[in-house]
Amino acid sequence: MFQWLAMAKPTRLEMLVETTLEEDEIIDQHFAYLEDLTRNGVVILAGRTLNTDENGFGLTIFEAEDETAAREIMENDPAVKYGIMAATLFPYRVALSRKE
Repeated sequence: MFQWLAMAKPTRLEMLVETTLEEDEIIDQHFAYLEDLTRNGVVILAGRTLNTDENGFGLTIFEAEDETAAREIMENDPAVKYGIMAATLFPYRVALSRKE
């Protein structure tokens, strides 16, 4: 397994301040998707910045067999699939992690 980082940015910047009902529904699906991947041991870490300007982004660090599988995971995220976020995939390696 290899590690990957998906960086997502909203396609509508104002969404960081105020969401539409449709965006709310997709964000709920997005969170459930990531929650499920976390439960299944795929996602290592997921979160977002709290700033609401053009520098805001979310990231997900996860494991996949290869780039094709990683891209499929990223593109099946409802936020990406339904176009409210644009995501970029990077090969990644966790170098340090605190112990719980």
